[in-house]
Order: sequence, then C-alpha cells, then structure tokens
Amino acid sequence: MCQHRLPCPRADSPDRGAARSQALFPAQGWGRLCNGVTIFDDTGELLPDGKIVRPHRPTGASA
Repeated sequence: MCQHRLPCPRADSPDRGAARSQALFPAQGWGRLCNGVTIFDDTGELLPDGKIVRPHRPTGASA
C-alpha cells in the first residue's frame, strides 16, 4: 500500500503507528495512515483486515 521511497511500517507490524498520515480529520477524531490503518484520538485503531486494536492510552495511574 505504501508508495514512499523508504516504505512505512506494515499494518501488521508493532510499529504500524509510525506510518505517514494519508488523511487526518482531527475535528472528527480520526485519521488514516498510508499503510491502511485508521487511527482514532482515543488511541484505538482499525486495521485494514478489519481487526480492532482497543484504545491503549496510558491511564496515568501508578502501579
């Protein structure tokens, strides 16, 4: 999917969030990366194959 000279991380790699933005809609709380991942303001993700990554925002609570 990515056409960059140095390809962005694939959607199934752990660092998929490092891919370049393809479209951002901050007023709506989401964006799309060039690897096909849809990212949300709450840190959740929707992968191109339909899998959902639950929000993983730090809570700030110490252990």
